[in-house]
Amino acid sequence: MIWQTLTAVRDLGRLHNIASILIRYGFGDMVRRMGLASALERAGHALHWSNARESANLPPPARARRVLEELGPTFVKLGQVLSSRVDLFDPDWIAEFSKLQDSAPAASFAEIHQQLTEDLGAPPEKIFSFFDPEPLAAASIAQVHRARLEDGSEVVIKVRRPNIRPIIEADLRWLMRFSELAERESPELRRIHPQELVRQFAQSLRRELDFASESRNAQRIAENFAGYVDQNDHCDTTADLSYKSPPALPVIVIPSVYWQWTGERVCVQEWIDGIPGRMLSSVDQAGLDRKLLARRGAHAVLKMIFEDGIFHADPHPGNVFYLPGNRIAFIDFGMVGRLTEERRNQLTRLLLGLIEHEPGRVVNILLDWAGKETVDEENLTLEIQTFVDQYHGVALKQLNLGTMLSDLLAILRFHQLSLPPDLALLVKAFITLEGMGRELNPDFNMADEAMPVLKQVMHRHYTPAALIKRGWRVAGETMELLVDLPHNLSQLLRAARRGRLEIHVDITNLKHVGNQLETSANRLVVGIVIASLIIGSSIVMTVPGGPSLLGLPIFGILGFLGAAIGGIWLVFSIWKSSRTNRE
Repeated sequence: MIWQTLTAVRDLGRLHNIASILIRYGFGDMVRRMGLASALERAGHALHWSNARESANLPPPARARRVLEELGPTFVKLGQVLSSRVDLFDPDWIAEFSKLQDSAPAASFAEIHQQLTEDLGAPPEKIFSFFDPEPLAAASIAQVHRARLEDGSEVVIKVRRPNIRPIIEADLRWLMRFSELAERESPELRRIHPQELVRQFAQSLRRELDFASESRNAQRIAENFAGYVDQNDHCDTTADLSYKSPPALPVIVIPSVYWQWTGERVCVQEWIDGIPGRMLSSVDQAGLDRKLLARRGAHAVLKMIFEDGIFHADPHPGNVFYLPGNRIAFIDFGMVGRLTEERRNQLTRLLLGLIEHEPGRVVNILLDWAGKETVDEENLTLEIQTFVDQYHGVALKQLNLGTMLSDLLAILRFHQLSLPPDLALLVKAFITLEGMGRELNPDFNMADEAMPVLKQVMHRHYTPAALIKRGWRVAGETMELLVDLPHNLSQLLRAARRGRLEIHVDITNLKHVGNQLETSANRLVVGIVIASLIIGSSIVMTVPGGPSLLGLPIFGILGFLGAAIGGIWLVFSIWKSSRTNRE
């Protein structure tokens, strides 16, 4: 096993810590099944298998959250990512994962001063006219300080914690090992594809460690909103027009990046002076229009998703600020989602199918997303039809799109289907956005706001210009294929003349049957050899002479010993195969 190769004292110490926390919260069986206990015992580490009393009565989701909290920042962030996988986990697990808060004690100014000096090119007190050594906020990866430029501009400085990358990389190595073992040893975990989950998480976390990448995300989204005007503002007859932003001010604000001081470990951005999304009482005191804010926020995120293909994947109240003139600012672009044009088209058709009660359209999209996974298509179609029909005749303003998506994902979980990775973040963002909208305006309806946007997107998809563009693209690909056809045929014929033409047909079930036949043949051969050893040894026992042990011929004893070993191996092989088939 992989654990037998572990020799590093630091890694074994971390493994002992992880295993001890799992045991303390009642996951001792998982420790045994994954081989962690035997690995630590071989390394001379003792484990205490008694569970803490405080965890005895906690439900499994709460215990899992406690484990992630105690394991540290990497695992906390893993839990936060898992909270977006509403297609894989039941609501009680999602609720617990959503409670995980990424907070940590701030690093001292002395710890970050040297790193800041290296990254900025000079000590911060020489670059900024004012630098506050006390951080505004601190998390596991970074902390934020406020500063002022020489020209009087207020900025925030996000600083990565010193030496945090090696710690995270070590934890990611452990997570990958755990996922490999979980996928091999645990049938109940195998369905959520733990290796793929950890791989996606590692990619996301490494991007989050790079503040230059985060700043590029912010800049690209800012460019997409350049000159943006909410086309639906004129539809609001109840909003006080005096609160609408003047044409010179952007409706959606993305903080500017100061690239001369931004890099992998530090980023300097414009200070946003607004009302945090959680302080709704301050929104009322400032005289802002909640309904208008809810609608503008929804339209901004819908634009990111369906028009731009890059969206803020974590639009919770801590990342949103409300500005004078009913404007909205988004911050923290460490986690963004990206959607291809094809995926956006599929998503548009899916949501329209849900809203307009077209189950066939919904089923077709879900089957496309299922890919190679085995699906009971008839049963899935029946369930989707029943699901969509229950909303038939319901007025658009009474539809709760977040609830509809949650119910749809429950059907996917029942059929052990998962969303494509690029859609998992989107669904979570969608549900979070609707929750924020209802906090601002209890009458807010995401379906009502999304419907005109979806129809507009579909209309643009089938305009003559869009059809011509796609037609030219297909024509170009076809021409490339035709141009390359003579060369490809020449290569095919050359390979055939040389006898190097091979055709591979991969039939999974047939391969499985072949493996079973091969295993059965091997066992039959071993059984014949065992029988031969027993018969031959019996004959040797009756023949006098030759070397002996305790009065018995040595060759006869060796023959019976070999037969016993072969028999034990044969019984174990049959037992192991039966266990695998049951799983």
